[in-house]
Amino acid sequence: MNAIAARTPHRLPFRGDVLSRVAFLLLVCFLFVAVLGPVLPLGDPHRINVGPRLGAPSADFIAGTDSLGRSVLPRLAQGLRTTLLLAGLAVLVTVVISVGLGMMAAYYRGVVGELITRVADVLFAFPAVLLAILVVTVSGPGVVGVVVSIALISSPLMIRVVRAASMTVVGRDFVTAARVGGAGSLRILSVHVLPNIAGVAIVQGTYALSVGILLESALSFLGLGVQAPEASLGSLVHEGALYLSVAPWLAIIPGILLALVITSINLIGDGLRDKLDVRAVETRR
Repeated sequence: MNAIAARTPHRLPFRGDVLSRVAFLLLVCFLFVAVLGPVLPLGDPHRINVGPRLGAPSADFIAGTDSLGRSVLPRLAQGLRTTLLLAGLAVLVTVVISVGLGMMAAYYRGVVGELITRVADVLFAFPAVLLAILVVTVSGPGVVGVVVSIALISSPLMIRVVRAASMTVVGRDFVTAARVGGAGSLRILSVHVLPNIAGVAIVQGTYALSVGILLESALSFLGLGVQAPEASLGSLVHEGALYLSVAPWLAIIPGILLALVITSINLIGDGLRDKLDVRAVETRR
């Protein structure tokens, strides 16, 4: 076995999938800028009058300056960090809650399972943006409302997907054997069901992340998300839209950055889906 393993070449991420690999490298670059933005020599995102107001991109200000004379480049890094952090946190909460509820809905097929499924269906029926606006209106503009909105909107679909994947697992022989052997529900779900639906949850989590980024940007664009002077990609697009006729780059640059981030995550999700589906087929065999 060791000799065979030694001869097996190391598989790089998304081998043979050029688009997913490029998207992965691009997302790594975005994460690098988002995490290390405060220590990179980009400038202070809040310092005003560092350059001409509504200045075009130049050698001194690569992304131009805004209406207060602030350099847009450090604000883009701050906006990228804020958007990824809020969406990532919300999706993490979504995954933890939705995976547990989805497995429970598949394992307990009586009242508990039906109740979870019906609540998810009701939430899924609401238009996403309207539900997000309603939640933020109740909780107030800010980080908490954004995270709760993304979690509520992303959870129903993930619960349904995890439930469908779990139902194919809970009926298999090894789960029945574990139940007959006296294993508790928690042990069966965590030891036998969860490892077999982890791939589905990961893939769905990547798509939920792209939806979360889009929702966070939409709420910030409407002024219901991150509040000034902090920046997110959505708030930067909103600020740039006010000067679209005289300084279109203020809206175009963060808009392109937002599109690249979402496209990269979706392509990575497609690559993970193809990779994990193959493994699932091999496992069933």
